[in-house]
Amino acid sequence: MNDQPPFPPPSHRPDEPTDSTQPLPFAVPPAAAPAPAPTSRPATRRRGRAGLAAASVGASLLVGGAAGVGGAAAFNAYDDDGGGASSSATPDRTTSQVADTPDSDAPAGSVEEVASSVLPSVVKLDVSGGQGAGSGSGIILSSDGQILTNNHVVELAGDDGRITVSFNDGTKASAEVLGTDPLTDTAVIQAQDVSGLTPATIGESDNLDVGEEVVAIGSPYGLESTVTSGIVSALNRPVDVGSDGEGNSTTYPAIQTDAAINPGNSGGALADMDGNVIGINSSIRSASNGSGEAGSIGLGFAIPIDSVLPIVEQMADGETPTHAKLGVSVQDVADATGAEVTEGAQIGDVSDGSAAGSAGLETGDVITRVDDTVITGADSLVATIRTYRPGDEVTVTYERDGRSDTTTLTLDSDAERSSS
Repeated sequence: MNDQPPFPPPSHRPDEPTDSTQPLPFAVPPAAAPAPAPTSRPATRRRGRAGLAAASVGASLLVGGAAGVGGAAAFNAYDDDGGGASSSATPDRTTSQVADTPDSDAPAGSVEEVASSVLPSVVKLDVSGGQGAGSGSGIILSSDGQILTNNHVVELAGDDGRITVSFNDGTKASAEVLGTDPLTDTAVIQAQDVSGLTPATIGESDNLDVGEEVVAIGSPYGLESTVTSGIVSALNRPVDVGSDGEGNSTTYPAIQTDAAINPGNSGGALADMDGNVIGINSSIRSASNGSGEAGSIGLGFAIPIDSVLPIVEQMADGETPTHAKLGVSVQDVADATGAEVTEGAQIGDVSDGSAAGSAGLETGDVITRVDDTVITGADSLVATIRTYRPGDEVTVTYERDGRSDTTTLTLDSDAERSSS
């Protein structure tokens, strides 16, 4: 379907490439040297305000360190049965006690248990090419280094770029692309000369429920092996993040989550509380006004694993991915005044010999349902059809001239890369 949404995409890919790989400014600044004792001689040059700020930070660090040491010494002194410090203690005064805190096993079904299970199967990807450099995440599929990620993570490498994989144990390896699929924003790469890796356990995204707890794992802003948690906020949320070179939209029926997802999380794992990967973290909705890089506001989106697993298997086998095809172009429905409404997807054109044409669908028909899925707009129809495979039979409900009807059809394949 070559539909182009009338409004900007509702989401943002959470790791747009940068033109450089400058480190984030989170390093602790060095401590400043002690200031000389004041003298009666007037200063010959006034320090700038910036210098004063830097000196203040350094001084604060020094004072904090001294206070920490002094505090520990005082605590030890008051805890001692002997020595002069005990004479200053009052009978009703107590001090903090140091508890013996055991490292307990993670409770079953906890975020801690999920993290320990999934972390070895998630990697950081550093990608560089002629257009710049960036970083993202990936999910290990096989012990010999097949890794699932987003197409928009690896596309920066182009034909002659470089991909470096950083594993959870601190080792690194170079990688090459096995296959990409812009329509579902997925890719599979192969790490070189590795073995004994821990493949992720793949779950079933179709079994998710709204409100269910989930865990996101990836490398936000390059901080690898980062774990966040939240819930499933919504299911089958149509997310459009652009289009390929032929105008086909990159749209998928996303899992919406409030688990923090930030730039660099793309390609990482969204896991259920059994430690199974049920989604690929891929995009976010951001409140950024363009003055800085977008970050999480609790609206993250993951590609459901069930809808793309057959495509992932095709890429892993070196095959060209194929998708189900209805054979129409669509747009959001508008009323007589031109105002947009969200009730169905209106057919703009029906391809010759397509499944839609053979089933009797016509230009102007409004598709309102595919099987049991309600269609709310053009993106909704595209995302829904992407969950099927070529050859699947579906029942389409549509409206024509104010009347509702249904038709059953067998979906085509886009193997020839014509309009879908």
